[in-house]
Amino acid sequence: MLFTPRQIRTDAETAPECRQRRRLLTGLALTAAALHVPQAAANIRPLFERKLQFSHLHTGEQLKTTYWAEGRYLSSSLDEINYLLRDFRTGEIHPIDPRLLDLLHTIRVESGNINNPFEIVSGYRSPKTNNQLRTSGGGGVAKKSLHMQGKAIDIRLPGTSLKELHRIACEAKVGGVGLYTSSNFVHIDTGNVRYWGS
Repeated sequence: MLFTPRQIRTDAETAPECRQRRRLLTGLALTAAALHVPQAAANIRPLFERKLQFSHLHTGEQLKTTYWAEGRYLSSSLDEINYLLRDFRTGEIHPIDPRLLDLLHTIRVESGNINNPFEIVSGYRSPKTNNQLRTSGGGGVAKKSLHMQGKAIDIRLPGTSLKELHRIACEAKVGGVGLYTSSNFVHIDTGNVRYWGS
């Protein structure tokens, strides 16, 4: 299944919203002049969108979406992400923690690697799948894995080394970050802040 990007509406320059935005920016520039704020600083726009791009290594599915825009999460995009990151072994879908998505977005921006998709090794795992992986000797599968809560993901990002991904995620200080060099992925989660590597 192939998802197309969730588009945020962009109006033509003559649209009322754009005219209103130009008036707002002009007002900001005049205010900056009155306060002696440098023009460059006055023209900085707030971040209106957060985008993510995924490639699922097990299903071959692709997703490029804007999941947050103008101060809110977009429910239809979250649904697409939840589906993509489902337990592909059982088909079970679970809500993915938006903080995990924000961490991925931070990694994407901080790495400067915004054109390549995150490659998904593991997203949500049902308790059944998690137990199967533990008993089959998968190694490194926790009994109370945060994957079962939609709060963990195992990734790599083509064009960015695992060590760099690990470093950026650790510096974000959001949750757990694990480096699995031999398995070629980085684990990130929104649990307690902790770091490990191999």
